[in-house]
Amino acid sequence: MSAQKVQAGATDGWQRGGAQAVRRRIVERLVNVACSIATVVVLFLLFSILWTLVTRGAAGLSLSTFLHSTAAPGSGGGLANAIVGSCEQTMLAALLGTPVGMLTGIYLSEFSHDGKIVSFVRFVSDMMLSVPSILVGLFVYLVVVEPAGHFSGMAGTLALAILFIPIVVRTTEDMLHLVPRAMREAAYALGAPGWRVIVSICLRAARGGIMTGILLALARISGETAPLLFTSLGNLNWSTNLNAPMASLPVTIYQYAGSAYDDWVQMAWTGALLITVAVLATNIFARWWLSRNGTASS
Repeated sequence: MSAQKVQAGATDGWQRGGAQAVRRRIVERLVNVACSIATVVVLFLLFSILWTLVTRGAAGLSLSTFLHSTAAPGSGGGLANAIVGSCEQTMLAALLGTPVGMLTGIYLSEFSHDGKIVSFVRFVSDMMLSVPSILVGLFVYLVVVEPAGHFSGMAGTLALAILFIPIVVRTTEDMLHLVPRAMREAAYALGAPGWRVIVSICLRAARGGIMTGILLALARISGETAPLLFTSLGNLNWSTNLNAPMASLPVTIYQYAGSAYDDWVQMAWTGALLITVAVLATNIFARWWLSRNGTASS
């Protein structure tokens, strides 16, 4: 009798285990289907946006787009001054923000200890990641533009740099935390000073992630319009003077997109396409360069 009970219990356990395995397989398939559907939706939206930009923006591409400045409706103007202004302000913001963001991230990861100052710096950095860009523009307007009495390209550069820095800070700190502690300890055991460990070991190991963060920050500020409306304002004429109002693609797109003139609306679509292609080309080039150097160094 006891043997029959044992056999019956084993049979029940096997049946319950089989039922649980079936349920797990069903749940796994449902999750896989849901993930696949979500991926398809995201890819569809992405390619829809790209297709719309290409079909609408490519019609306005011509030599005059890159050689002529913005002009009155019907005058056959281009976007040369806006392209140069955007490149100048964006590149200067990246040059200002990259070292500041990286040094801050290195300090938080390698030199700091838990304390109120470190917690405050992290809190401010995380808060700046989500702050509306228009607030940054208003801040720079009150601090730089209003005391100076005029809009300027430098004010726009500062506003973009403020938006650029928190992304680099967070990315640098997170990537350095991912570097194994054993690599640091091995370098210290060989007698390497702290700065050499950081430069030659930590930053070298984390350079791919840090570069990705810099590219994300660059992509964000490339299309920012709100802070530039309060700082560099825009300029219909050719100007590379950082102490004067300066044109930019985002502001030009904002002004042209709501226009009643067809040629200005076409220029807005073309400007949006140029920004997208520039960001995409920068990402592709940076990833190619990193993969090439990584292969060469290994």
